[in-house]
Amino acid sequence: MKPMIIAGAALIGALLAGGVAGADGSAPWGRAEAVSRDYAPQKVVYDVAVADAKALSGVLDRASYLNNVYHADPFETSIVLVLHGGEIPLFAIEHYAEHQELMTRARSLTVGGTIDIRMCQQAAKAHGFEPSEIHGFVNMVPMADAEIIRLQQEEGHAYMQ
Repeated sequence: MKPMIIAGAALIGALLAGGVAGADGSAPWGRAEAVSRDYAPQKVVYDVAVADAKALSGVLDRASYLNNVYHADPFETSIVLVLHGGEIPLFAIEHYAEHQELMTRARSLTVGGTIDIRMCQQAAKAHGFEPSEIHGFVNMVPMADAEIIRLQQEEGHAYMQ
């Protein structure tokens, strides 16, 4: 058994020291290779609680890209964004002029039927907003946590943060 342990230790040492095929001084562990893979459409729920417009834009980018990967299949794909954080004021009608481009983009993602934006009514209230003060493309739900759990348990959505 000792020779195997020593051989294993030697291999680990070589790997840590950069002894990987294709390694050089600037890339001691070699270079990554892209893997080609097709993904079947899925049901996904994003738990969204971000601080600002830039972070929300990143979430919209991810959801949009995932929708494209799933070929925007309205029969097999469901991508739900459940909002309950600092992004809530961005969806307020009173802030439309300031966030018009971002809101237009968010709404456009909901048009195809595969992406749905839901907002926690309790979190909106904590931010000082009633449902009637939020853009109409957003679906208000009683509680974000309960909605996320329901989507996972009852509708089979995978959780993303």
